[in-house]
Amino acid sequence: MNTSVSRRIWTYALATLIVVSTMLPLAWMVISGFKGKSEVVKTPFQFFPEIWIWQNYVDILQDPAFVQAMVLTFIGAVIFTGLSLTVNSFAAYVFARLDFRGKRFWWIYCITPMFIPGMAILLTSFVVVSNLGMLNTLAVLIIPGVAAAAQMFFIRQFYLNTPIAIEEAALIDGAGRWRIFWSIFLPQSQGVFVVVGVGSYLAYWNAYVWPILTIQDPGLQQIMQYLAGFRSERGNEWGLLMAGSTLAALPTIILVLIFQRYIVNGVRLAGIK
Repeated sequence: MNTSVSRRIWTYALATLIVVSTMLPLAWMVISGFKGKSEVVKTPFQFFPEIWIWQNYVDILQDPAFVQAMVLTFIGAVIFTGLSLTVNSFAAYVFARLDFRGKRFWWIYCITPMFIPGMAILLTSFVVVSNLGMLNTLAVLIIPGVAAAAQMFFIRQFYLNTPIAIEEAALIDGAGRWRIFWSIFLPQSQGVFVVVGVGSYLAYWNAYVWPILTIQDPGLQQIMQYLAGFRSERGNEWGLLMAGSTLAALPTIILVLIFQRYIVNGVRLAGIK
């Protein structure tokens, strides 16, 4: 057999194995949503249910607390994503294109959080938001994470790849910094904005520890809080829990499927300079 053909077969086989192993847990979760209470943990293991129970998905959608958690989390994720793109793109442009005193110091200061684990500052962050009276508000879930060092760095690297001659020509023509950013940098940032935006959305949607610490009001409960509480209070209803987990994962799956092409292009275009 030709060496290139053999290599191609092994490549496809490896890719198939990776895809199957990645999708298997997700498929099991979706299918388990159609199982009864005890059938999910039944031994010996059975992948498909003996009887498909659609009622699990109906019941979880009829739970007002689940629907409210989904809606609130979605609204918060959209607001968080919009603010994150705005703040981090402005900061990235400033550090990429403007010259000011202490620029190097402030840039190092801004990206230092990239190297500090979030858990290391969890307690101090809680004390700060508590003293500011932000507990049990939607703001406590949004504002502390809007300015993100990694996203600022990512967008800045993209802006550094933009030819400076274009900006100089605009300055000669009398355009201000805001006009340059709005008319030159913003239109070409679609790819990198998709990458940063999807990352921000997923970070907010999947957040668990921070909402558990800062939100005690059931009316502001986030989706991950709901699922955690469901497991502790009604842990024996595994089929219902799997149905809720599937519906909770659905928005993020749809989002990634819609923007997957832009995500790949954004990563390629925003490669580190």
